[in-house]
Amino acid sequence: MKKECVAMLLAGGQGSRLYALTRSVAKPAVPFGAKYRIIDFPLSNCVNSGIDTVGVLTQYRPMELNAYLGNGQPWDLDKSDGGVHVLPPYLGAGEKGSWYKGTANAIYQNIDFIDMYNPEYVLILSGDHIYKMDYDKMLAYHKAQNAAATIAVLEVTLEEATRFGIMNVDENDVIYEFEEKPKHPKSTLASMGIYIFTWSKLREALISDENDPTSKNDFGGNIIPNLIGQGDKCVAWRFDGYWKDVGTIASLWDANMDLLKTDSGIKIYDKSWPLYARTNICPPHVDGPNAVISHSLVAGGGEIGGIVDNSVIFENVVIEEGATVRYSVIMPGTVIKAGAKVEYSIIAENAVVESNATVGEDKGAIAVVAGGVVVDAGSVVPAGAMYTEESKGGEA
Repeated sequence: MKKECVAMLLAGGQGSRLYALTRSVAKPAVPFGAKYRIIDFPLSNCVNSGIDTVGVLTQYRPMELNAYLGNGQPWDLDKSDGGVHVLPPYLGAGEKGSWYKGTANAIYQNIDFIDMYNPEYVLILSGDHIYKMDYDKMLAYHKAQNAAATIAVLEVTLEEATRFGIMNVDENDVIYEFEEKPKHPKSTLASMGIYIFTWSKLREALISDENDPTSKNDFGGNIIPNLIGQGDKCVAWRFDGYWKDVGTIASLWDANMDLLKTDSGIKIYDKSWPLYARTNICPPHVDGPNAVISHSLVAGGGEIGGIVDNSVIFENVVIEEGATVRYSVIMPGTVIKAGAKVEYSIIAENAVVESNATVGEDKGAIAVVAGGVVVDAGSVVPAGAMYTEESKGGEA
């Protein structure tokens, strides 16, 4: 059962900033890119990097995510000596137990799972980032540096640095200080929330952190600063590819639109680094006689009768003749009826935009329609609005 490296994927986030899109599903299960879910990216990275044992730590609204993961077969993770394992918080006999209190506590609660594979190294991942990364290269760097921890970092602008955990490093990229969202950053090396630890070091650190009543049980806030403070070698591994945290409506829309660009850096058609997903069996989509589809991704099973321009259209979507969809993300099962106009918007699963309704505008913030909601005929959802059953048209 021994594995060189085990991955632990933190997928329990509520995604409160996505609000209408995460009311019934965890953020990693949110549809992305016409046929994927956000979690497909780190899972595919694991498989392509040769990591075949992945613990997925769930918490918030886990049902759909658990069903989506299943036995891991779509990602070739249905193995008898590894594979994908869903790890919710649990309560043992005689234990007090709790929900995962922080990222470090989530891993602490699963020490026994990791020990079962007796790994040399543990890879910590987040389930809400869009990127392609060869973790094997990062692991090779970690081993060559003989480090206790390796943190993947990305160069950002000085203005952006105030929104990230920032790594201050010496000339050899050894980290001497970690600053969480500094007002006056000394560096522009932002943590990507991707870590490799030598398991023996991390195990000790997790136990020590759990015994500290003042700790917030967080990797960025506690574990990494504590390792640095006690003199353990922590190094930065520089990543120069595409990476986007899709934790906001704007960033999720941006990332979907990036799939339509040739120069964005994210390539879903790269055969050398395939993107795996659990997909439904659907027939090809059908174009009506007056349909106009330009510069868009369109999945199967749908009926397109209207105008679709610069948009990402998921499976089983119906866009009737006379409807217009521009610069928008239309999630599975949505129906947009004749005369409706959708621009710069995200329409969640199984919503209905009735005839002659307008969602979004050709300017301003992204409008969002929650899953299963009906936008009444002739009504207007303005730019930046969150349209839900409870608060139709309320400002986001």
